Amino acid sequence: GRSVLVFPGQGSQWVGMAAGLLGESGVFADRMAECGRALAPYVDWSLADALGSEGLLGRVDVVQPVLWAVMVSLAGVWGSFGVVPDAVVGHSQGEIAAACVAGGLSLEDGARVVALRSRAVGVLAGRGGMASVALPVGEVRGCLEEWGGRLSVAAVNGPSSTVVSGDADAVAALVEGLVGEGVRARLIDVDYASHSSHVEEIR
Repeated sequence: GRSVLVFPGQGSQWVGMAAGLLGESGVFADRMAECGRALAPYVDWSLADALGSEGLLGRVDVVQPVLWAVMVSLAGVWGSFGVVPDAVVGHSQGEIAAACVAGGLSLEDGARVVALRSRAVGVLAGRGGMASVALPVGEVRGCLEEWGGRLSVAAVNGPSSTVVSGDADAVAALVEGLVGEGVRARLIDVDYASHSSHVEEIR
């Protein structure tokens, strides 16, 4: 059959992720080491340290390169079992891993892109937020009208899965209100407003 590898954006991380695989899969460990060497000119931390550190994974300039390395290395593991994707797709920073796996970017170029991109986004840290809302995008847009441009739709992940981005206090208030109405909504573990007007500041 045909296969597709899908690479997500930020928010899928947790402290200790990939630790077991590092110890059990030589393919994964070798690919992570290659990613670490490719990242080394741009960062002052190691992948091994970052994977187990809540503090490091809380920084956008760390978590995005770490996720990139984990995703690229996981693709290597799948490849070692004969799973070579017929297509790849990536969302947000996942696009960088997808491009590397597809051969559109070398590992070195991918490392440079993800490291420098995450460093640039870091200037937005602390002022914004994002939330996942289990409603169709049309309904979500209706909910955002009262916020006067402080919130916007960042991504449409499915027919009833929409991501909202914007000012941190507005995102938190939106989630609180929706949950109070019985809507499944949660804050995403980021402290900046990706895919919103905030990003215009780093052009």
